Amino acid sequence: MHVARDRRVFGRQSQAKTVPRSTSLCSAPKNYLPITVKLFASTLRRVGITPFRASLALPFASLPFVAREASALAPPPARNMHSKVVIIGSGPAGHTAAIYAARADLQPVLYEGFLALGIAAGGQLTTTDEVENFPGFTKIQGATLMDNMRAQSEACGTQIITQTVGKVDFSQRPFKFWLHPLGDDENLEEETHTADSIIIATGAKARRLDLPGEEQYWGNGVSACAVCDGSLPIFRQKPLVVIGGGDSAVEEAIYLTKKASKVTVLVRKDQLRASKANARRLSTNPKVEIKYNTVATKITGEDKPRGLMTGLTIKDIKSGKEEDIAANGLFYAVGHEPATSLFKGQLEMDEDGYLVTEAGTTHTNIEGVFAAGDVQDKKYRQAITSAGSGCIAALEAEKFLAEHDTGVEKGIEDQEVKKSQTDSDAPEYKQNPLL
Repeated sequence: MHVARDRRVFGRQSQAKTVPRSTSLCSAPKNYLPITVKLFASTLRRVGITPFRASLALPFASLPFVAREASALAPPPARNMHSKVVIIGSGPAGHTAAIYAARADLQPVLYEGFLALGIAAGGQLTTTDEVENFPGFTKIQGATLMDNMRAQSEACGTQIITQTVGKVDFSQRPFKFWLHPLGDDENLEEETHTADSIIIATGAKARRLDLPGEEQYWGNGVSACAVCDGSLPIFRQKPLVVIGGGDSAVEEAIYLTKKASKVTVLVRKDQLRASKANARRLSTNPKVEIKYNTVATKITGEDKPRGLMTGLTIKDIKSGKEEDIAANGLFYAVGHEPATSLFKGQLEMDEDGYLVTEAGTTHTNIEGVFAAGDVQDKKYRQAITSAGSGCIAALEAEKFLAEHDTGVEKGIEDQEVKKSQTDSDAPEYKQNPLL
């Protein structure tokens, strides 16, 4: 998480360090090294963040997302600032878009948000223990991967602002947007900022059930990502529970059988919604017990600070009978909620709230506004697919700005681009099969 440039945090206005650009590759100066200091400890306590003891504490306690050398921080946005490209979001999609836009000399500004969706800047990967399927890394912690992406974005020339965008107006160009003051999600700053194009990469968040005890044991037994957290010591060879009946729930439960002594799957209905193949995999696994027509009603555990979850109260919705079962972990697999409330009434969305984009592109229904990553992808939801869509969004934004004569040179190379009567695309796009 990037620390904001704000008098309320540092007590003084920090100075920006200009990051030099390489003529061929993005590179950071040798003294651009992150350090670890405890700047946001009190702030995180106030907002009630309780990270896992092991990996999930990293984004808040020991990673450069939380603390950086004050002299290396970017300045706060200038009042009534105008940008060619604004990126909203700080996950793989947002930072990949920023890298490509910066290398195209679009001077992107990325708003990473302050604890947007209740998690650190960097998105859901910051709460992932280990990532083993991102090309180039045999194994890497999710938070470390996002820290690397962030550093590369800045080295390329991206200006990163740790504030949350609280309001947008896409009715006309340049598009307008307003920011929340740091740590205040209710009010808006008075200044109006504008952009010629906007890339939305706000991601999606796993749904919770708001069960009694959920908040107390979140991060100490309760999770929404088995793949992210199932390898933690507190879950190994322990009885675990998964809630959900779809394909995601099946995948989570089968993954947990590698770690747990037993996995109980609670299904609200009398059958699984998962595919027949997945339902067969689950029902035939000797470590799995499926309880149909059953819901969870209460999470129990140790009654002490940072106490661990030890049990779960469940209820048969047909008979009304309740029982207590041993459970050291509870994993939600009940879907995701895209972070799109900011854009309701302005951008087209599907029935689940995901932004709708043109097939094979990142174009939304408003010209000049692009969507990338999980905010428009309900199927794959992978870091690598998000990064790919972020790349496409930046290329399409560059093309859009070039065609609309906003001061962007048409063409990546230093050559004049002449519009063809049969094809108005710039030369680099004629050769790009994706565009």
